[in-house]
Amino acid sequence: MSELNSIQLDGTSLTFDQVQAVAYGKPNAPQIQIGAESSQRVTRAANAVQTLLERGTIAYGITTGFGAFKDRIIPPDQVEKLQRNILVSHAVGVGDAFDIPTTRAIMLIRANTLARGHSGIRLSTLQLLVDMLNAGIHPVIPEKGSLGASGDLAPLAHMSLPIIGEGVVEYQGEILSGAEAFKRAGLKPITLAAKEGLALTNGTSVMTALGVLETLRAERYSQTADIAGCLSLEALNGTDLAFDERIHSLRPYPRQKECAGYLRSLLKDSQFKREHSSLNVQDAYTLRCMPQVHGAVRDAIAYSRWVFEIELNAVTDNPLIFIDDATGEIDVLSGGNFHGEPLAIAMDYMAFAVSELGNISERRTMRLTDECSNTHTLPAFLTKEGGLNSGFMILQYTAAALATENKVLSHPASVDTIPTSANVEDHVSMGVTAGLKLRDILSNVERILAIELMSAAQGVDFRRQAIGADKNLGQGTRGVYALIREKIPFIESDTVMSGFIETSRQFVASGAVVESVNRALTF
Repeated sequence: MSELNSIQLDGTSLTFDQVQAVAYGKPNAPQIQIGAESSQRVTRAANAVQTLLERGTIAYGITTGFGAFKDRIIPPDQVEKLQRNILVSHAVGVGDAFDIPTTRAIMLIRANTLARGHSGIRLSTLQLLVDMLNAGIHPVIPEKGSLGASGDLAPLAHMSLPIIGEGVVEYQGEILSGAEAFKRAGLKPITLAAKEGLALTNGTSVMTALGVLETLRAERYSQTADIAGCLSLEALNGTDLAFDERIHSLRPYPRQKECAGYLRSLLKDSQFKREHSSLNVQDAYTLRCMPQVHGAVRDAIAYSRWVFEIELNAVTDNPLIFIDDATGEIDVLSGGNFHGEPLAIAMDYMAFAVSELGNISERRTMRLTDECSNTHTLPAFLTKEGGLNSGFMILQYTAAALATENKVLSHPASVDTIPTSANVEDHVSMGVTAGLKLRDILSNVERILAIELMSAAQGVDFRRQAIGADKNLGQGTRGVYALIREKIPFIESDTVMSGFIETSRQFVASGAVVESVNRALTF
């Protein structure tokens, strides 16, 4: 976690590390500030909106209705009511609320895009959103209701309701009305000015928050899969011959090569590997092809990071305000930066890629538990007195169930669309749906990897009985084995193991597995 004291928003330099620090950093999260240059740009654009109103210029969402009502002109004395109406009419989300880290990420990302100075929001309104975040006032935002174009309208409306004294929030562990939370925190609701309701709700901040946070999880779990795979290889008396640098130089996908190098580092000095001179010259694909499979997953995750690093500092509402520096001429341009297609495709790509991490991990667990598949290197279902004991038999069932669920969830949301707003908004991205599915897939993979790690540690203990207790695991894997054994014992006979699965899951989710390896290896 980045140890940041404060973050200056300027609309151009927000990073993954900063989003992570704000999302997960409570109660010592960085304080958010709006940069001086951004403040000037924001004020300039807000003044331009007022100039347009004074001129009677017809501009979408400023002096017109929204969506199919784009041709309905709004009288000047109704402009403020129009902006309030967009929040209350669009706050129609349903389902469970986003967790607090995701909500904090949404608020931060929305504030950052508004700080770019092309949205027409007043500085005082933007500052109030920042003040909410700094005070720990977290709007209750239902997860479902966004089509991903025109942006994340419903969830962002819920995010914005407290600004006008409406809505429900979490504050200091309580669920309160937005008005009550503001009162306790010493903040005051405001009346929105022209363009502000649209600026707050029209954008990709929810999709982006999901994409950033789930990309970070995917990066962690990708590395965890490498570690679990190597521990399984050692338990199965496998060889690292297939990770030889010469092999991968002939098919030079960068992340395949990186993965192979990482696997070699994890297994360095291991006395559990099979000697290269053995008559058994190659392993099953789930061991031998880890660089090819895990490396391909790394590619998908890297693509997602590239997309969301761009989106973090993109301006995604509509219309956008442009002011000519030389002449002061104001242009209001309607476009489609709110459309979530790049994000939806990236999250769908990552979803079916990380599903493959679950698939290959479950197959390694199967090999650990099936004595025929592992050529009797390990006892059936990793237990003594098989028959009386079922051992790890049903853990593999659970992994299989989760892997199968991921196959269903991997159907891409971005290939679907449904027209809305009287067919004006006639193609949508379903980006939030893609993000929610990705989150569920990663949660399943988290558990599949947890089961593999437990099973591999059990297998290692049986191998020790065969080859000697003094034999060393690899330079990288010995740390994770020790981590597991701190809380999860060798299973002598059948016992309730759901609690051990949860402990192992926490090791995966928290990053403890990766940290245990990082302490041992220097890259």
